[in-house]
Amino acid sequence: MHLAVSLNIAAADGQDVLDFGQISAFVRDLEAAGVDMAIISDSAEAPSSSPFEATTLLAALAAVTDSIGLVASASTLAHQPYNLARRFASLDIISHGRIGWNATMTQNPREAANFSRPEGFSDDDFRRRAREFINIVGLLWIGWEHDALLFDKASGRFHDPDKMRPMNFTGEFFSVRGPLNVARSPQDRPVLAMAGLAEAEFDLASLRADVVLLDKRQPPEARAACEEIKRRAHEAGRDPMTIRMLAGADARQERDGGSLKALCLSSGCDGIVLTVQPRADALKDFVERLLPDLEQHGFAKAKPGRTLRDRLGLGEDGRS
Repeated sequence: MHLAVSLNIAAADGQDVLDFGQISAFVRDLEAAGVDMAIISDSAEAPSSSPFEATTLLAALAAVTDSIGLVASASTLAHQPYNLARRFASLDIISHGRIGWNATMTQNPREAANFSRPEGFSDDDFRRRAREFINIVGLLWIGWEHDALLFDKASGRFHDPDKMRPMNFTGEFFSVRGPLNVARSPQDRPVLAMAGLAEAEFDLASLRADVVLLDKRQPPEARAACEEIKRRAHEAGRDPMTIRMLAGADARQERDGGSLKALCLSSGCDGIVLTVQPRADALKDFVERLLPDLEQHGFAKAKPGRTLRDRLGLGEDGRS
């Protein structure tokens, strides 16, 4: 059973902000326990303060860890596809293939107002735009074959043009020429996680997601969502076993690993994603109380290999 831990580092008003030492020590504790991936986000609906931008933090965490997967949440509202694809591809090289992008599928009004969209998007426009965005990022990540970039100073050859996949994309919302000026990912492409899914986004998840983070905390709801996404994947010609489904739970409400194991088994999911509050006492309680119990109940038994895809039992291009 896979185990992911989600930490939103944005602190609400009146709360102490976690510093890098606290965050990095927590992630190293997760790594030592065999947790598959740490998911970092840095936004909140209410007024809040955050010590770091999530993707920047991943670069620092990659330097002080060796094996744990590092995933950052980033919305399609706050970025352009090319810049975001390049950032995650670079992080994947820095971390030797341990990076993932959690594409959040909900609009944050405060975020929209900071990026020239004070009114946001209609639900339908947001959904179509997000689909286009995610598809572009996926194409950019595979724009070069693995040995396409030569960096041959003697001959003056930067790349082999026969191993470049032109993009020249023009869609409803974006126009992107491509390719990236970053080499192919050590794990073929960064892992794509999707969270905050409404049923209208199940089709996109069934086609593109490597990991689906379900916010369903009751086994029947989680099982229904899991089965529906895998059914749609099969109908679209994708092997459903190439999607890892993780049921969500709040670490504050869980007293032992047994209940989480029961949730995982009864929901038909591949593991659990646990949300931990960004407070020093919450991090300490999780590491000292719940994490050892989760290990005893069979969570975080990682597969061998260096990349996040290895840990999740996924091959290149999502093959299991």
